[in-house]
Amino acid sequence: MAARAGGFNLIRTEGPSGYALIDSGAGRKLERFGNIVVDRPEPQALWRRSLGAEAWGAAHGVFSASGDDEEKGKWRLDKCVPESWPVTVRDVTLTCRLRGLWHLGLFPEQLPHWEWMLKEIARVEGERPRVLNLFAYTGAASLLAARAGAEVTHVDASKAAIQWAKDNQAASGLGDAPIRWILDDAAKFVAREARRGRTYHVILVDPPKFGRGPGGEVWDLFQSLPDLMKTLASLLVPDRSAMILTVYAIRASALAFEQLAADVLRGRGGEFDTGELALAVRGEPGRPAVPTSLFVRWTS
Repeated sequence: MAARAGGFNLIRTEGPSGYALIDSGAGRKLERFGNIVVDRPEPQALWRRSLGAEAWGAAHGVFSASGDDEEKGKWRLDKCVPESWPVTVRDVTLTCRLRGLWHLGLFPEQLPHWEWMLKEIARVEGERPRVLNLFAYTGAASLLAARAGAEVTHVDASKAAIQWAKDNQAASGLGDAPIRWILDDAAKFVAREARRGRTYHVILVDPPKFGRGPGGEVWDLFQSLPDLMKTLASLLVPDRSAMILTVYAIRASALAFEQLAADVLRGRGGEFDTGELALAVRGEPGRPAVPTSLFVRWTS
C-alpha cells in the first residue's frame, strides 16, 4: 500500500522571480508578470483588500469576465502593453500575452510542482529520463524538464497552445531539445501509448474541468479522469517513477483525487503527498494567500 506523507499539505509559493502577487481581495487579484501589472477576477478572494485604489489603479490591464465563465471575457488596457513580453522561470523563458482569456501563459503557483518534477528527473539513473506532460498548455514544465536533460512528450488539444509552447521553446534557446509536440486528445493519446508499451519516469496531469479535443472529443473532469488515470498508471516505469495530478475544479476535494490515484496505483507502494497550492504575496507572509488548485503527488 502507498503511504501518505502526512496531513493535508498547504504549499504557499511566491511563484517564480518574474512574477509577484501584489494584493488580493473583493473577488480580484493584482499581479505582476514581468513588468506588466494586471487586475484579474479571483472568486475565492473573499477578504478585504490590503492596498488602496492607487495601487490597484496602477494596473496596465483589467480583465472583465463574460457571463458565467470567469476565464473568458475581455481586457481593458489602461496603459501600453506589448503584444507579448518575456517572463523568466528558473532557466527558461515564457512569453506572456493578453488574449481573450484571463490566462497570460503562465501559472505561477505551479513552481513547487516544477521543482518537485526536477528532483524526480534527477533520480533517474542509467537512461535518459522520459517525461509525459498532459494538458501541457504553453509548456513551462516541458521546457524545464528538457533543460534538465529529459526526453519530453508534450500533449495538448489546442493548436494555438502548442504554437505558444513552441514560441517559448525558441525564446528559451531550446530549439534542439528532444520534445515531441503532440496535438491530440489526451485520452486517445495515452491509450495508444499503452498499446505501444511506452513508459515514462514522470507524468504530469493538469486537466481542465471541461474541454474538447481537436476532433470534438468531450472532456468532463469527473467522468473522464478515472479512466485516464487508470491508463496513466500503466505508463509509469515499474521501478522508480512519479506523477503529479493538479486539479483546478472548484467544489472538489483533494481527498477524492488522492483516493482515485491510490486506486489506480494500488500495489505500487510509494508515497502520496496531497494538498492545495496557494499564491502568497512576495515578502509579506502575513497577508492573505490566494488558493488556486488541489494536487496529488505520488512517487515510488
